[in-house]
Amino acid sequence: MVPGLGFLYSGEFSRLSRRKNALALLWVVVFSNAVVIFQWYFWGYSLAFSASATNGFIGNLRHFGLRHVLAEPSPGSPLIPELLYSFYQLEFCCVTVAILMGGVAERGRVMPAMVFAFLWATLVYCPVACWGWGLNGWGFKWGVLDYAGGGPVEIGSGVGGLAYSWVLGRRKQSQLMNFRPHNVSLVVLGTFMLWFGWLGFNAGSAFGANLRAVTAAWNSNITAAFGGVTWCLLDFRLERKYTMVGFCSGTIAGLVAATPASGYITLWGSVILGIVTGAVCNYGTKIKYLVGIDDALDLFAEHALGGILGLLANGLFADGEIIALDGVNTAQLYIQFTYVVACCAYVFVVTAILAKLVDVIPGLGLRASEDGEILGMDDDQIGEFVQDFVEVRRDFDSWNAPAPGPKAEGLQQRHNVAAGDRHGVPDHSARDEARVPYAPENDRSSNEKAE
Repeated sequence: MVPGLGFLYSGEFSRLSRRKNALALLWVVVFSNAVVIFQWYFWGYSLAFSASATNGFIGNLRHFGLRHVLAEPSPGSPLIPELLYSFYQLEFCCVTVAILMGGVAERGRVMPAMVFAFLWATLVYCPVACWGWGLNGWGFKWGVLDYAGGGPVEIGSGVGGLAYSWVLGRRKQSQLMNFRPHNVSLVVLGTFMLWFGWLGFNAGSAFGANLRAVTAAWNSNITAAFGGVTWCLLDFRLERKYTMVGFCSGTIAGLVAATPASGYITLWGSVILGIVTGAVCNYGTKIKYLVGIDDALDLFAEHALGGILGLLANGLFADGEIIALDGVNTAQLYIQFTYVVACCAYVFVVTAILAKLVDVIPGLGLRASEDGEILGMDDDQIGEFVQDFVEVRRDFDSWNAPAPGPKAEGLQQRHNVAAGDRHGVPDHSARDEARVPYAPENDRSSNEKAE
C-alpha cells in the first residue's frame, strides 16, 4: 500500500500537484516508511498495544525494542503470535504516516517532515490506536466499533494532514492553478495497488481465514465500487465528461469508509455506505476553501470524512450476527459519535502543536523557500526528477546548433543566455555556455571567426 500511495501522489492525484514536485511526494512517502519501521520497533508497538498499561490512554514501555513479543498470544487473537501481530500493526502505522505526508505537497521541506513523522507516530498515532484497539483502551472497553482503523488510520491521517497543511501555510497564489495530472496512468496504478492492499488491510483484521474475513473483503469491494461510480457521475454533471481521476478518487474514499466498517456491517449496508461516501467526500473537497486551509491532496475530504462515515455506519448498519463472532454485541451511534469527536479533536490539536514545535527548531523549518517553491520541490529538495523534461529542454537548447536561415522579424530564435539561466537556475548544467552570435552559412570566414 505504501508504494501505491507513492504512485498515487506522484501521479498528481488531486490535480493540485505538478510534475516538478512529483518525486518529492514519492520520496516522503517511501522515506517515512523507513522512519516508522524504526519508531515501531523502538517503542511504537509498546506504546500502542502494551497489555500491562491500564491508563486507557497510551501504553507503557514493556515491549520496548520488541521485548516479550516472540510467541506470546497477541491482543488480536490467541492463535496469532505477538511478533506477527506487531508486524501486521506496523503496516497500519506505515500507511497512516504515508498518507499524512501528502500534506507537504509543493511547499514542504522533506527532512524536517521526517522528524515530524517520528514524533507524530509516537504522540498521535500510538495513543489513538491504544484507545480503540488496546485491550485496556477507553474506547475498546466502552464498546467502540472500529474494525480496521477509522480512528487511528483515517481520522489520524486526514485530520492530521489538515492540521499540518494549516501550520505549513498556503502555497503562493501564482502556484494555485487548476491544472491536469501529469500522469494519470500512475494515478490508476497507485489506486489499484491500494485497492489490492486494502483487501489485506481489512480482511486481514479478522486474524484468520473465517467468515468475518470474507465479509470484510466483500464489503470493501462493494463500498469501493459504489464510491468510485458515484464520484465519477458527480464529476460528469459538471463537464459532461467522465474522469479517470474522479473514479479513482471515489474508489479510495469508498475503501476508506470500509476500513472501520467492513467487518461489522451487512453487504447491503456497504452499498449505501459507498454511495453516501462518494457523494459526501466529493462535495467535501470544497471544505478546504471554506476554512482557508490549503489541503493540496484533499486528505481531509478523502480520509477524514470517509473514516467518520464508516465509523458512524457501524452505529446504523452493524449486523448483530457478524458482531457476535467476536463477542461484541453493542453498536450504539452515540458511542461512535463520541469516539469520532475525541479522535478529531485530539489529532488536530496535537498535530498542530507538534508541527509548530518542529517548525521553530533551528534548521528544521517545515516550509521551503519561496524560490524553492517556484522552482519545485524535486529540484530544490531532491535534485532528481520523475520525468526529466526540464533537464531535457535545458540540454537540448544548450547543445544544439542554431536553426539555419536568418532570424525572423519579431521572433527571437537564439539567446545569448544559457538555457539553465533562462529557467532561473544559473549554472544548473555544466554544459550550459553563453551563446555565440549567429553567422550566415554563406559567410564561412566570419562564422569561423565567431566560433
